[in-house]
Amino acid sequence: MNEATLFPESGFRRLKIELSYDGTNYAGWAKQPDQPTLQESVESALSMLAHTTVATVVAGRTDAGVHATQQFIHVDIPEKPPFPDKEWNIPNWAYRLNRILNEDIRIMNVEYAPEGFHARFSPIARHYTYKIADGLMTLPPLSRFDVAPWYRTLDEDLMNEVCKPLLGEHDFKAFCKYREGGTTIRKLLKFHWYRLDNGYLAADVSADAFCYSMVRNLVGAAVSVGEGRFPADRMTELLDNQERVTDSYVFPARGLTLVGVDYPAESELLERAKIAMAKRVDD
Repeated sequence: MNEATLFPESGFRRLKIELSYDGTNYAGWAKQPDQPTLQESVESALSMLAHTTVATVVAGRTDAGVHATQQFIHVDIPEKPPFPDKEWNIPNWAYRLNRILNEDIRIMNVEYAPEGFHARFSPIARHYTYKIADGLMTLPPLSRFDVAPWYRTLDEDLMNEVCKPLLGEHDFKAFCKYREGGTTIRKLLKFHWYRLDNGYLAADVSADAFCYSMVRNLVGAAVSVGEGRFPADRMTELLDNQERVTDSYVFPARGLTLVGVDYPAESELLERAKIAMAKRVDD
């Protein structure tokens, strides 16, 4: 399937699928040779139900070890099953897929997609949360899967102050790993730090879209200021000078979770997809 295809081919119907997953044991969403990936697992299960090889398109290609409490994909399947006088029982597919998949991947809902729906190009916003146990806080065993430890104590008020200038549309080249042909211009909608009841430091980060490793780089740069190692103008200097964040401050994937994907009203899906595709088809 070509990801730039806005409509299913003749004789096919598009499904909209909501899922969640623990990314600990996967080399990210996208297929990779000789490594377990979320895409491979999900497509294998879908192909069993569709009785043909299928390809998925995802709202956000999460990196190795990154989790999702809400992710969306679409997949195009034949209009009818390869059996006489049979119809697809799509409402039952979530249950059937969950019987096939490992328990670290859960299908939350499967339905026919509205016209113009494209999992990757139709969204108007993606939302992530990053969690840190700072100040040598003891990390309980079960929390190690979605919280990153940090030995220094972090000043969340200072971090909020220095993150505000990054809101809006900018070239985030300094905070993205290079991918040939991809744009690094993004609109950052939210970057807010706060304390959870258990003392962990969390950041909610939202944008129209994210480039490769952008959230983990933003988190690392904010931490470098919040621990007092760099001055308060560090964030804007990186942004303005397009100076890459040092690798030592690219925070680990395990603290990062995709928590939501926003789509416009059904009447606006196609137009939104066309606009996004024109900007980001090579991302």
